[in-house]
Amino acid sequence: MPLFNIPELRSALRPGQRLMGIDPGQKTIGIALSDVSLMLASPCTTVRRRKLSLVAAEIAELARKHDVGGLVGGLPLSLDGSFGPAAQAARDWMMNLSQQVGLPAAMWDERLSSSAVNRMLIQDVDMTRQRREQVVDKLAAAYILQAALDASA
Repeated sequence: MPLFNIPELRSALRPGQRLMGIDPGQKTIGIALSDVSLMLASPCTTVRRRKLSLVAAEIAELARKHDVGGLVGGLPLSLDGSFGPAAQAARDWMMNLSQQVGLPAAMWDERLSSSAVNRMLIQDVDMTRQRREQVVDKLAAAYILQAALDASA
């Protein structure tokens, strides 16, 4: 399936469908869901990073359960905004995931999303390092998805 921009992806949804935010981390993949009005992103869960077919099956099940109509993946652009090897790898992974799950996808700039979430968890919540490791990926997915929703509203 091709990658869409966020407004095109939103317009392709049936009424009441959600978007799923995806932050592919090194060990876990953070998952977030929008509400049905496409206004608010909320952290959902994490999926252990492993063979793509296994990850895709788990994400497809979540998508069916929550009536998801599209995926929004994090795009790790370089700090100067350029499209480097990490962004290309993320784009290729997202295209393969989209195809295996059978849902259209879009990418959104994720620069510093995990850093912003970690900073918030340390400063505002005073969360331990161990607990942060358990929640940072799904919170980063919500951060990415919320930014995409806000920019395309």
